[in-house]
Amino acid sequence: MPYKIAFVSLGCAKNLVNTEQMMALCRRAGHTVTGDPDGADVAVLNTCGFIESAKSEAIENILELAELKKAGRLKKLLVTGCLSQRYPDDIRAELPEVDGMLGTGSYTDVVAAVEELMAGENAEHFGNIHRTFEDGERLVTTPPYTAYLKIAEGCSNGCAFCIIPKLRGRYRSRSMEALLAEARQLADSGVKELIVIAQDITRYGMDLEEPSSLAQLLKGLCKLDFHWIRLHYLYPEVITDELIDTIAQEKKIVHYLDIPIQHCNDGILKAMRRRNTRAELEDLFARLRRAIPDLVVRTSLICGLPGEGEAEFEELCQFLREQKLQRVGVFQFSPEEGTLAAAMEDQVDPETAARRVELVVNLQSRIMDEYNEARLGTVMEVLCEGFDAQAGCFAGRTYADSVEIDGRVLFTAAGAVPAGSFVNVRITGVSDGELTGEIEE
Repeated sequence: MPYKIAFVSLGCAKNLVNTEQMMALCRRAGHTVTGDPDGADVAVLNTCGFIESAKSEAIENILELAELKKAGRLKKLLVTGCLSQRYPDDIRAELPEVDGMLGTGSYTDVVAAVEELMAGENAEHFGNIHRTFEDGERLVTTPPYTAYLKIAEGCSNGCAFCIIPKLRGRYRSRSMEALLAEARQLADSGVKELIVIAQDITRYGMDLEEPSSLAQLLKGLCKLDFHWIRLHYLYPEVITDELIDTIAQEKKIVHYLDIPIQHCNDGILKAMRRRNTRAELEDLFARLRRAIPDLVVRTSLICGLPGEGEAEFEELCQFLREQKLQRVGVFQFSPEEGTLAAAMEDQVDPETAARRVELVVNLQSRIMDEYNEARLGTVMEVLCEGFDAQAGCFAGRTYADSVEIDGRVLFTAAGAVPAGSFVNVRITGVSDGELTGEIEE
């Protein structure tokens, strides 16, 4: 019997890909797939459980869906992803509104779980989190011109502050053959911007029986009909000269690299169990900029790791002033149970950590203002994402702006500009951190 199944996806783009795969499995089984839980037979909530704020968001969504159940507008609630993998006992004890759960190793069991729930049976599937799934069939939910390609599952880096290896398993690369086949389907469907993702894309292929590399994969992807290929996330210690040369030489790879460094102080990096030093980071950024002069770097930082004193924090600020990284996301340390960092001595007072985050945000906003002002008067290629009725003009992104992360370009044009088209825009101003301009006919 076909059911109406609603999907709600929380967290990162890697989670979204799993949601899209579950949607495809349900549709292939003959069920109706929707994004609106109101009136559905089953709502599938794919959760993130990485840090405290993500857990809070997941619980809020569970409670909202529970209200729909109470009102008779939803029959069953299935929770999947990191929260269910991490806290199954707590969910059973404290959230009776949840009817079933799938762990991160069992999202391909979604059809069986839905049918079990609708038959009044218990539906809890917690399979091996180290499995690799090669079937890339997805119901892509991003705009038709942009899509993600997840090249690996899990992570083996073992950073002291991170719970992901325990939730997602060890690093497992997907085969080159499967990835190129999936990418070819995306290109044939009209995708123009391919965003290559994994917890760490730089280690791609090292674990395969026939070892490969990210550089080899990228060369294969560049032969397909994409306009832009964007890379998230590259761990600094595995960025090789071969990879740098590939990025510099392949015209389709945008010169925007997401390289999470987390900190720059050698003592903090060692406590984090990161595999690089400040000197090595500085050398890496210098090599990248020599090879790719128009490079834009995005990174992520953590303030307040145990042992971070005022001297270590000031060193981080000085590093940012010197390096002038254009895109920085900064997070307050979250002592996650089950991680090494949660048990460390010299915990930083949360108020102090929050103040440091605010100081970095203020510092970085000035660096971004300088970068934006340097773009005034230039002509940049922009991927149009449609007309913004509130702004009264078109909106799009340059190579320096990743989807749903960075800013936009608001621009005017004499005629219609289709979403998904690439246009040249002369940058004429900055408004609330976003660039403004006019189309260059």
